Amino acid sequence: MADGELAAWLRLLRAPGLGARSAGRLLTVAGGPESALNASARIIAEAGLSADILRTLETASTIDVDADLAWADGADRHLIPLTDIRYPPALREIPDPPLLLYAMGDCELLHHPQLAIVGTRHPSPNGRDIAHAFAKHLAGAGLGITSGLALGIDGAAHEGALDAEGITIAVAATGLDRVYPAAHRGLARRIVQSGIMISEAPLGTHVSRSAFPRRNRIISGLSLGVLVVEAARQSGSLVTARLATEQGREVFAIPGSIHNPMSRGCHRLIREGAKLVETAADVLEEIGRQWSPGTTVIPPAAVVQRNDDEHSRLLQTMGFDPVGVDMLVERCGLTAEAVSSMLLILELRGQVAAVDGGRYVRTPQGD
Repeated sequence: MADGELAAWLRLLRAPGLGARSAGRLLTVAGGPESALNASARIIAEAGLSADILRTLETASTIDVDADLAWADGADRHLIPLTDIRYPPALREIPDPPLLLYAMGDCELLHHPQLAIVGTRHPSPNGRDIAHAFAKHLAGAGLGITSGLALGIDGAAHEGALDAEGITIAVAATGLDRVYPAAHRGLARRIVQSGIMISEAPLGTHVSRSAFPRRNRIISGLSLGVLVVEAARQSGSLVTARLATEQGREVFAIPGSIHNPMSRGCHRLIREGAKLVETAADVLEEIGRQWSPGTTVIPPAAVVQRNDDEHSRLLQTMGFDPVGVDMLVERCGLTAEAVSSMLLILELRGQVAAVDGGRYVRTPQGD
């Protein structure tokens, strides 16, 4: 793509007050970014836009985008316009796709089947463990794990996918020349090294409240479905779930304790028709109607299929009869939190099953 055309895309993206929907309508009528920037009053009227857009386009035509073009000269940095073959096809289908994506990492991963995992920035320890374990299992099965790089559930989901040596995609709410939150700079580096970070926000864009809903439509738009782990009654994760529904994506929610305020958003989603899931297998069963592990770009990570020494010891401690967490704590000398977390992972792997009375039993796969 010629720099002139790419510069036109960047100017449209940076045009003040020109949203993705309006820009898309203008491009449909004008036929391309350069023509859109120079659109006449007649073209603007045909696109169903206000005549005020003329002044917006005049301003946009003078915007300096040299810094954006220079940024893309760096290693593993990309500018991906809407018509680029690298642009994720699932995202192009939504009503208001981003005009252009800034990207850092492996662009091929944008075409990989993905599941979004989102939730509160203030999860319970159990919620964080669940997000990590689900992401690790699903990434190991071959799905890309997409999230928003936020603290809490988002970060745990990215880390779970990375720990499975699988695919993870982070969608930022700021320009890619900065990382928000700053505490996730190390995580962002890991994602860029083996996955990809993207944003529609131009370089230099700081975090703002209005940026998160725009980012959330990209998270859901990239994905086959959205899994909400923990969310309060009023939560950005519920916005992502609503957008997923509007985009025709699956919505999944994990139930929790009625005493946990971070479960109320998930319970609300379930009442409204989201699919209740208890194991990663539940997600794979639904997603499998649109995707199967045989179509993955990258093989499942063998690490998820293996028992490490710690989990093997716990399985041996369980014996072959149903046993409760308290008894396992007594037998193996670990904390109740550690045992519960390990049991969750073993259950996701299908090696143990929960039975009546809060007890667990080994399955044939765990023998």
